[in-house]
Amino acid sequence: QVQLVESGGGLVQPGGSLKLSCVVSGGIFSGLDMGWYRQAPGEQRVMVARILRGGTTMYADSAKGRFTISRDNAKNTVTLQMNSLKPEDTAVYYCNGRLAGRIGPGRYWGQGTQVTVSS
Repeated sequence: QVQLVESGGGLVQPGGSLKLSCVVSGGIFSGLDMGWYRQAPGEQRVMVARILRGGTTMYADSAKGRFTISRDNAKNTVTLQMNSLKPEDTAVYYCNGRLAGRIGPGRYWGQGTQVTVSS
């Protein structure tokens, strides 16, 4: 019954910006640590950014200074603001929800949204 639905992906030129959103249904959003992961073709899915239920954030080195993760508990939504995008940011981006107290990716995944950075 818990569902995560991403949106906001698309094609953007290098140096541009995109904002990804993930809406979580099922009534448990405030109890989840949320994260954004990405996966390029033939590569491992990796964590990009995470925001814990208490608001603490963390970022992959590749995202630091360029990406910002935030959450709005009233709207059951987590967002990823991506600035200064690079071609190597091209990937399918997945929203992830993790039960409190767990380590690594959580059990809840969105369907993914494609981000393509190309001139």
